[in-house]
Amino acid sequence: MCLSDCLLLYVFSSSGEEDSSGERGLLHTWKGYSYSVTPERVLLSRPVLQAALGTRHGVLLVEGGQVYSFGEFPWKQSQVSEVGPLKPVLESALSGQRVVAVAAGSFHSGAVTEDGGVHMWGENSFGQCGLSSLTVVPNPTPVAVLDPDTSPPHTIRVLELACGEQHSLALSAQHEVWAWGSGCQLGLVTTIFPVWKPQKVEHLAGRHVLQVACGAFHSLALVRCQPPQEARRPLPDKCGQCNQLLYTMTDKEDHVIISDGHYCHLGPLLSSHTSASAPGPYPTITDHTDNERGRTVAQNGEVLTTTDSDISAAGTDSDRTVGGVGGAGSQNSPYPDDQAVKEYLKKLSDTSLAEETPPADSLDLLTSDLIPGVMPVTTSSALNSLVSSCASAVGERVVSTYEALSLKKMINYYYPGVGGVAGVPGGVPGGFPGGRAEERVGLEESMQGKKSCSTGDIREEEDEGLSRRLSLPGLLSQVSPRLMRRASRPRVRAVPLTPVGGLPEAGELLPSLQTEVWSWGRGEEGQLGHGDNLPRLQPLCIKCLSSKEVVLVAAGAHHSLALTAQSQVFSWGSNSSGQLGHMGCPTTIPRLAKVRLSEGIRVWDVGAGAQHTLLLADGDCYQPILYYSGQQVRDGAQDAPQDQTEGYSYTQQPVLLPFCMNLGYVSAVFAGGQSCVALADRNVMGFIASLHELAAAERKFYCKLSSVKNHVLRPLLDLGENYPLGPASTVLLQSLARGYSRLCHLTGQHSASLTANLRRRREVKSLVMLEHASIFLDTYTEYCCSVGNFLVMGGFQALAKPSLDFFGKCPELLQRLAESSEENIPLSDLLVALFYLPMRHLHEYGRLLLKLGTCFQVSSVDYQKLQDGCSKFEALALHLKRRRKEAEYTYHFWKSFPGKMTDSLRKPRRRLICESSNKALTLQNSGRFSVNWFILFNDALVHAQFSTHHVFPLATLWVEPILEENTGLYGLKVISPEETFTLLACSSMEKAKWLRSINQAVDQAMRGAGQRAEPPISRTASYTFYKDSRLKEATYEGHWLAGKPDGRGMMKWLDGRIYTGTFKNGLEDGFGDYVIPSKTLNLNDHYQGHWKEGKMHGIGTYKYATGEFYEGSFQDNMRHGHGMLRSGTLNSSSPSVFIGQWVHDKKTGYGVFDDITRGEKYMGMWQDDQRQGTGVIVTQFGLYYEGAFNNNKMQGTGVLLSEDNTTYEGEFSEDWTLNGKGVLTMANGDYFEGSFTGEWSSGLKVTGSFFKPNLYDSDGDKGRALGRLAVRPEEKWRAVFEECWMRLGCEAPGQGENQRAWENIAEALTTSRRQHGDSPEMNLSQTHNRTLGSLEFIPQQHVGPVTMEKYDRIRHYLIKACDTPLHPLGRLMETLVAVYRMTYVGVGANRRLLLQAVNEIMSYLARIFQLVRFLFPDLPEEGGAIPEPSSDPQDKKDSNCADTQLESPKPGRVVSSSALLLPVLLPGLYPPLFTLYVLEKEREDDVYWECVLRLNKQPDMALLAFLGVQHKFWPVSVPVLGEKTEVVSSTKDACFASATETLQQISTTFTPSDKLQVIQLTFEEITKEVMSSLEGNFLWSMDDLFPVFLYVVLRARIRNLGSEVSLIEDLMDPCVQHGEHGIMFTTLKACYYQIQHEKTT
Repeated sequence: MCLSDCLLLYVFSSSGEEDSSGERGLLHTWKGYSYSVTPERVLLSRPVLQAALGTRHGVLLVEGGQVYSFGEFPWKQSQVSEVGPLKPVLESALSGQRVVAVAAGSFHSGAVTEDGGVHMWGENSFGQCGLSSLTVVPNPTPVAVLDPDTSPPHTIRVLELACGEQHSLALSAQHEVWAWGSGCQLGLVTTIFPVWKPQKVEHLAGRHVLQVACGAFHSLALVRCQPPQEARRPLPDKCGQCNQLLYTMTDKEDHVIISDGHYCHLGPLLSSHTSASAPGPYPTITDHTDNERGRTVAQNGEVLTTTDSDISAAGTDSDRTVGGVGGAGSQNSPYPDDQAVKEYLKKLSDTSLAEETPPADSLDLLTSDLIPGVMPVTTSSALNSLVSSCASAVGERVVSTYEALSLKKMINYYYPGVGGVAGVPGGVPGGFPGGRAEERVGLEESMQGKKSCSTGDIREEEDEGLSRRLSLPGLLSQVSPRLMRRASRPRVRAVPLTPVGGLPEAGELLPSLQTEVWSWGRGEEGQLGHGDNLPRLQPLCIKCLSSKEVVLVAAGAHHSLALTAQSQVFSWGSNSSGQLGHMGCPTTIPRLAKVRLSEGIRVWDVGAGAQHTLLLADGDCYQPILYYSGQQVRDGAQDAPQDQTEGYSYTQQPVLLPFCMNLGYVSAVFAGGQSCVALADRNVMGFIASLHELAAAERKFYCKLSSVKNHVLRPLLDLGENYPLGPASTVLLQSLARGYSRLCHLTGQHSASLTANLRRRREVKSLVMLEHASIFLDTYTEYCCSVGNFLVMGGFQALAKPSLDFFGKCPELLQRLAESSEENIPLSDLLVALFYLPMRHLHEYGRLLLKLGTCFQVSSVDYQKLQDGCSKFEALALHLKRRRKEAEYTYHFWKSFPGKMTDSLRKPRRRLICESSNKALTLQNSGRFSVNWFILFNDALVHAQFSTHHVFPLATLWVEPILEENTGLYGLKVISPEETFTLLACSSMEKAKWLRSINQAVDQAMRGAGQRAEPPISRTASYTFYKDSRLKEATYEGHWLAGKPDGRGMMKWLDGRIYTGTFKNGLEDGFGDYVIPSKTLNLNDHYQGHWKEGKMHGIGTYKYATGEFYEGSFQDNMRHGHGMLRSGTLNSSSPSVFIGQWVHDKKTGYGVFDDITRGEKYMGMWQDDQRQGTGVIVTQFGLYYEGAFNNNKMQGTGVLLSEDNTTYEGEFSEDWTLNGKGVLTMANGDYFEGSFTGEWSSGLKVTGSFFKPNLYDSDGDKGRALGRLAVRPEEKWRAVFEECWMRLGCEAPGQGENQRAWENIAEALTTSRRQHGDSPEMNLSQTHNRTLGSLEFIPQQHVGPVTMEKYDRIRHYLIKACDTPLHPLGRLMETLVAVYRMTYVGVGANRRLLLQAVNEIMSYLARIFQLVRFLFPDLPEEGGAIPEPSSDPQDKKDSNCADTQLESPKPGRVVSSSALLLPVLLPGLYPPLFTLYVLEKEREDDVYWECVLRLNKQPDMALLAFLGVQHKFWPVSVPVLGEKTEVVSSTKDACFASATETLQQISTTFTPSDKLQVIQLTFEEITKEVMSSLEGNFLWSMDDLFPVFLYVVLRARIRNLGSEVSLIEDLMDPCVQHGEHGIMFTTLKACYYQIQHEKTT
């Protein structure tokens, strides 16, 4: 009843000024359609935004959110019960609320506020106001719409309302439907009425509802189609109501009958409707099928879906209902009985279904209002079953009839592959290809609907369908061989002409065109549109409207309307007064209202009253016109028509209302009861007229596009299947069809958006084409490109002959659609003009936007938006016009080009720019009789010679002009990656033309627009090499410079090799990643590191396919320099690790080899991968060998020690095999001297003498001096230091320039930072970045005399440099730590190696100090003195106090490598070094520790007395928790506690200087505690100090004190050995030995 347009109509202020209320939202009301009717103007103080009409009242929404009512108000008992339409009254109960939408039912009203609240008032006998215990609601009262599924129930926000006679519907912000009131029109699962509280319509849950409308006793909903992926659910095989099979198959002798004719009632029917049935001699039967029931056939190149009730209107007036088939027994049988079959076939063969039915071989019935020349596909499931099962029993006549009706459906059953991707068939999207049954949602279909299927106006669907695979053995014997031949042709993949899901980039910006109409409620007048008169208790989809692009629905009292995007109106239901707009029947299915007065009439708004329909349409001009269809209201006898019935007459078809042009620009129409309402605007500043013109032009354009799609594009796609166009043209034709489809769909969406804008805001900022112009520009560009590609490849020419056969020799249809007035124009040219026609509309956009802009002040924002939009569309129109010219120019060129080369050079996107067929360009030094033809395309320069040609891609082409002064020739130098040649022009003008053309083409190929005169010499491009032997058939993608790869890029070879990294002058140079596949192992070799001139050179890592891993230096693709190789992780060989020097891919020089399986570690010299020279081997069993190696064996003189100190010194011949003279010394000193043979572990043969030395033999340590036969420390790791010198730019240590070294350091740091910046996975911390930044600057202290201040700066610089591996010194430190740990960890942790480990550290210090002195040449030599600073003594004291933690008391006087370098070197080497000390001092430390544990059991006083500490030094009281506590005999661990804690810190420091500093602080703490108890000055004597210090050492409990003492002694700075620190250290050492020999009693 309420046909309000629930979307608001806001006021727009044109030209920046407020319109007066008299210009906008003018309300006109009237009844009927006679010429004497004059609309009355309703005067209100504010513009009307929306109106809603009931049976005898109406509701108005005005600007500001106020609501007025007029008419009869029987629910207002004490107030005015009737108000004339010209004097509305304000609903004061809504004051303070901003209303955004209103609705009116027959006798009640509703309003929606800005916050989504609902207010209802009026008649409430059936609960339609949603307020219990009230029969009437006099004033607007809030109604709570609550979701009971939440706890607590939360309020649902409502967008719009719709009201009927006894019910109300609400659309929520979640696009769900809520209902209350009475009757089956609620769609709720209940039998108890009224429903007082709003409840959700669960049957529509999960769907996106766009709009709701209410008739008197039925409801409509406009629903967005679900995307295909959301609808794929398991498909049921049985009916949900009666549990019977939905599909049955019966096997006959020579055929199979497959039936889907299952029927059952959908729930209980209301008693008041049980007598309602469809007309006809057979009982009404509900067919329980799916919304998607249909057959899918590929026709005209797209997947089409036909459903059992696929009805559209606009059929002929002679449409009739086909008699039903079946009988009483048909409900119990899966297929019709034989008698019914024979009768029906007899009727078919006699062509006498009804008097008006045309002959069966006539196609008038099928081609009414259809695409010319396209065979429609239609049949009911009954017809399928009948003809499929019984065609063999009748003659050729029946088969031909079946041909006409059901050929493609029949073939699709047998060839299921023809079906497409699951689309949106027949309404509900879903299903999957090849499925046997579709998803069922309770759809029912009566036999009445089936009958009308064969006589209604059948419309072809645009959705991709679901292919039903039905196995029919024997079925094809019933079809003629000719049909079989047609069906067996190979078919191309179907192209959907409606984008599934719309345009993704449009999103929510534009209205959806893929919609469905759902209906429910009473259906005695056919107002539900399901083909019968039965009620529906729950929402049900009207299948035949699912592909009609419905954008608006409206409901009268007993009829329904649907408005489509193509401006068509479908109507169904009661037609007692002609309100449907046609006089055809049946009226239980949607049919087109016949607005036939003019070709250009396009309806864009509708209203439905009790017995009339109101249509708002475009006329011949842009001012809207009104049509009326239905009952004429009689005002007097003189006005009544002659055929009046009880005072009323009605229309046969919609009639034009003559007064419509006087109303102004109508923006919306409403109808209800007997009344009509129109909202109009006056044309202020021309803005309203321009908006209407824009929307009308878009609607007209969309109708034009749809007509071309239906009448031309689909037949062409079908012709492409049946005629051999070639695979390339077929693909391009499909691409063109997709582009056209997207453009058409976008235009339809935009048309609906502009129409909605007219009904709502009517303002510039809501124009999608301005805010999101890119969607339109991209779609037009893509479409123009597809048309141009098809034209270039000769597609239109190929279509000319089949099109001539199809459209005939007089293609008036094409000429009319292409708007061509030329005569005798070739068909191919006509098709080109037709498909380029949409480009003209861009000019129309620009013109209309410019026209809109003139309505605003130039300085306004809206003017600027419109001007920018106009510029964009005009610019694109000019650009696409140029693109069309390029395509046509290229097409004509290919027509004249030699045929042999056309196939290889002709490409869809390739366009011709210029060519040298007129000899304007020649090749320098070419032969006299040679032919050189140069052709410039938009992507390549082609050099053609006789039958050969070569293509130079433009992205990798450089062209330079050659100066004419030098040669006198007009030459151009052309550079490509593999060729360089010179072109000669015939004149300077021709040279300039070709230079400009090539440069612009190159620039356009690179960036998409050739704007610069000269493209950049450096660029990014891809190229495949064809000549270069090293790079043949490899593809490079990355940076180029003047024809050579230069910069970062990727090279891929055909054999799978891939290089990713930097290039220089065409070769790999810099840092890169290289992958080499191994065919035998099916794995890859992987190198990551530095390159130089195309070869691996520098530091890198190489992971081999065999599992080996190398990390180190490379040179000329070989391992060269220092490196580490790990083996045996992924293969069966023994795992091992080698670290050392490599020369030309072989181990040569010093190296350490750890054989993990054998438990041996070799430290020595190598030559050509073999142990050669001196070396040391230690094993996990404690064996130690040092001596000579030859040919990878222990061969020559050597020394071998076992774990128990048994020693052999002599000749060896094999590993661990003694052979020759030697001396074998036992652990007790006894020894053999003579000749030895045999393996050490299996027994020895001795020929010689045995000696037992006496007590006075001074040679007791014979053979114990280890290290004599090992590699000297300075010979170890020479490659590591040489690499550091090379990084500094020195060929040999110390030979180079100091300044050059500092420049190399800065360059290395900058390069490394840049590499780390380019690699996100190698990001540096902010602190590290700051450190690198400070190191990049060359320090000033590297020249000039070294003072203490400068010495401190040098020391701080070294600390920072050694802290980062990106600095050469830091890299050196990191490598030394790695090799040291590799040597002395694991098996290398052997106490025999301690001396070598210490000497190795001393060697490091000497060689690093040499590097430091090279960088700082004025630094004194080792042991040299630094002059005292000439500053104040106090300043000197301050400058030295900061360094007391690291150095001895006066470090500034003598330069020492240990003082300078040990703080940065020793922390990394400390763990393995200290472990060796612990192993060496294990016995002494065990004795010491046993004594410490024993003595520490004594209390403090007893221990002090035992150690002989004088009583005056005993603490009398000690601080405990801040308080003085007296020392008693039981006190323990309290005396000298601070000194004890200080001494314990010796284990937490690394360097000797730090440890000596701890000892000094300990002495100071002892002195401080003693001084507190003694008065006056006190000086220690060693006799007094030693017992006290011994006490502190015992209480400190340092576990490995012997190791600490030995480390300090070996590594301490020689300059402090005889100073204060030296004395303190000697005291500690004495304490250690004293404790070992202490005896307790």
